[in-house]
Amino acid sequence: MTRRSAASICPYCAVGCGYYLEVEEGRPVGIRYMPEHPTCEGALCPKGNAVLDVLNSRDRLRYPLKRVGEGWERISWKEALDLVAKGLSESLRDHGPASLGFLASSRCNNEENYIFAKMARILGSPNVDNCARLCHAPSVVGLGGSLGTSAMTNNIADLADSKCIFAIGTNLAEAHPVVSKWVQRARDRGAKVVVADPRVTSTSWMADLHLRLRPGTDMDLLRGMMRAVIDFGLVDRRFVAERTTGFEELSRSLAGWSVDEAAKACGVPAADITRAARLYAGSSASALLYSMGITQHVCGTENVRACADLALISGQVGRPGAGIMPMRGQNNVQGTCDVGAIAEFYPGYRSSTDPASIDIFKEAWGVPDLPLGPGLTSTEMMEAAVDGSLKAMYIIGEDPAVCDPNTGKTRKALEGLEFLVVQEIFMTRTAEMADIVLPAAAWAEKDGSYTSMERRVQWIDRAIAPPGKAREGLSIICEVADRLGLQLGRPDAPSVLEEIRRTIPAYGGMTRERIGEIGGLLWPCPSPDHPGTEILHIEGFPTPDGRAKIAVVRGRPPAEETSPEYPILLTTGRIVLHYNNAAMTSRSFPLLRREGDLHVEMNREEASALGISEDDPVVVSTRRGEVEAKARLTDRVIPGVAFMPFHFNDANLITSDALDPISKIPEYKVAACRISAKSEEVLRRR
Repeated sequence: MTRRSAASICPYCAVGCGYYLEVEEGRPVGIRYMPEHPTCEGALCPKGNAVLDVLNSRDRLRYPLKRVGEGWERISWKEALDLVAKGLSESLRDHGPASLGFLASSRCNNEENYIFAKMARILGSPNVDNCARLCHAPSVVGLGGSLGTSAMTNNIADLADSKCIFAIGTNLAEAHPVVSKWVQRARDRGAKVVVADPRVTSTSWMADLHLRLRPGTDMDLLRGMMRAVIDFGLVDRRFVAERTTGFEELSRSLAGWSVDEAAKACGVPAADITRAARLYAGSSASALLYSMGITQHVCGTENVRACADLALISGQVGRPGAGIMPMRGQNNVQGTCDVGAIAEFYPGYRSSTDPASIDIFKEAWGVPDLPLGPGLTSTEMMEAAVDGSLKAMYIIGEDPAVCDPNTGKTRKALEGLEFLVVQEIFMTRTAEMADIVLPAAAWAEKDGSYTSMERRVQWIDRAIAPPGKAREGLSIICEVADRLGLQLGRPDAPSVLEEIRRTIPAYGGMTRERIGEIGGLLWPCPSPDHPGTEILHIEGFPTPDGRAKIAVVRGRPPAEETSPEYPILLTTGRIVLHYNNAAMTSRSFPLLRREGDLHVEMNREEASALGISEDDPVVVSTRRGEVEAKARLTDRVIPGVAFMPFHFNDANLITSDALDPISKIPEYKVAACRISAKSEEVLRRR
C-alpha cells in the first residue's frame, strides 16, 4: 500500500503551523510533524494533532441540500446553484444591491475570499465582511491608523530575541499554544514577562509580573503605564521626535492622570503598574502582544491605539525583539482582510470610501462601476435583516447563529431573511437556518494560499478529494457568479493568486512556487526577487508622512455595570482544546471527552456564599437571556468576576452586543450577570 506525504497547514488559529498529511489510497491516515517549519518547528497544539478527526468525520456535508418544510432534500449541484442564483438575483431585482449581504470566511483561503468579495462588489453590494469584525476589527482600524498597517510587526520566532514581553488581553498559552514556546525561549534567555489579565491563566503562570486588572479597565492600565513612562524619563525622545507625530498632545492628555488613579480604576497596585512600565519601556527590546481581551470592548479601537501609543513612546517598534503583535484567532483572518473581504476596504487595504480605489478596481476587474463603501459590517447586516432592509445573505464558512453576541437577535435576523445560502463543511446552526446548503471542501481538499497572523503567506496543494459531492469553494463561487451573469470565468486558485499579485502590491512577489516552499514568505514582498519582510517599520511607516501617529486615547467604561440583580462581571474566552463554535473540534472524540460542556469559572468563596459547589449545574443570566453551565470553583478569578468559554451550549446567547462605535466590534468581554443554582433559578422563574 503506497503512502505519500502532503505538506499542509493547521486549520485552526492564525499561527500557521505546518505539518505533513499522510495519505493512503486517497484517505488521510496520519500526520507527521514538520520540524523545518520556521514558526512551529514541528510542534502542534492538541487541536492540530486532531485534524484527522475533522477530515474523516461522518458528519461532513456531502451533498447540496434544499430546505423542504422543516427538513432537507438532497438535490443536484445544478439545481442548487440555479436556486442560489435565483434567490440572489430576485433580491437584487426587487430591492437593489444594498439588500444583499456577503459574509466571507477566515477559514477559507485567500483565493476564495478574493473572488467572493469581487463577486459581491461587481453585483453592486458593498456589504462584504468577515469574522475579523468580531475579533480584530479594532486592529484593522486602530493599528492601521497608528502605524499605517494593521499587521503584526515582527515574526513570531523573533520573540526569542525579546528582552521583555508584555501580554495584555491574551491567554496565548491556550489560544495560540505554539507562541508560548517562543515566549518561554525568551524567558529562558533572561527576558521578563509581564501579563495583564483579570484571570490566573496558563499564560500568567509564565509571568514575572501578573497585573490582575478588573475586566474593562485595560485603558486605565495602559494610560497609567504611559504616565509612568513619562514620569520616569523612559520616553525614547529620539524615536518620538524623528519617527512619530502627536506625542505632545498625548502628554497633555495624560497631565491630569496619575499612576495612583490608574491603580484605583483598574484594581492593580500602583507599584506594579510602575514596575510594568519600567520593565517594558526600559528594556532594549520589548514586544507587546494583545488579543481579544483588548479588542472586544466598546472602546476596542482606542485600546489598540493605546497599545500602539505605549510602544511608540517607548521606541519599541521597528527592531528585532520589539514590535506590536496582534494575536489573531482564525487561520486566515489576516489574509481575508488583506484581499478585501471586509466592509471598509477593497483588496490591499484601499479605502472603500475613496473614489480612487473604485477607479483602480474598475480597471483591474474590467467593469463600468463598483460601489463606494463602507458597506454594512457583519453586525450591521444582522441589524439590517431585523429591520427588513437586508433581504438575502450568502455566508461561507461562518456561523453567526452561534458566534455572534446576543445570538437570539442574530437568529431572529437570519430567520427574517427572504433568502439564505450557507456554504459549509458541517451542518452548523447557521446552516440549519438556510434555504440552500452547499457542501464545501475543507482546507486539505483544495488548492490555495493562507496568510498567518505574522504575515506569512503559505500555499498548500490539494492532498485528498472532498467527501461525496462536496466541491472546492472557489469553484462554487465562480459557478454562482456565472449564473448571475458576471462572467468571472472559472479560474483555478493559481490564476486567482496571479490576480491578487497584480492588485495587491504587498503580494506582488508571492508566486505559487515561492510560497509553496516550507514557510512561504512574509509580506510585503513586492517583487519576485524580494525576500519578504521579517520586521516592519525598520526605516519608516507606510503613512503619508512616513511617521507613526501617536493618538490621544481616553477610552470609555463598559456598556454594562453590575447591579443588585446582576452583581457579577462575566468575561469570555478560549480554552486550549476547542475553537470558536466547536463545529470542527467537537468532531474529535478525544477533545470532546476532555472538554465537552459549558462551564463557568466562579470564585470559590463567592460560590460558597451562593450555595454552589463544584460541578453543580447553574444558570448564568444576563439582560439578554440565560444559559445552563457547570460551576467550576477556583481562585483563578477574583470575587465579582466569572469566566466562561464561548465554545458550547449557546454561550453567546448572553454576551453583550454593545458596539465600539469606530470598528463596530461587540463587547464580548464584559457583561453583567447573575449566577444561580439551577433549582433556585427554576423557582425564581415560577
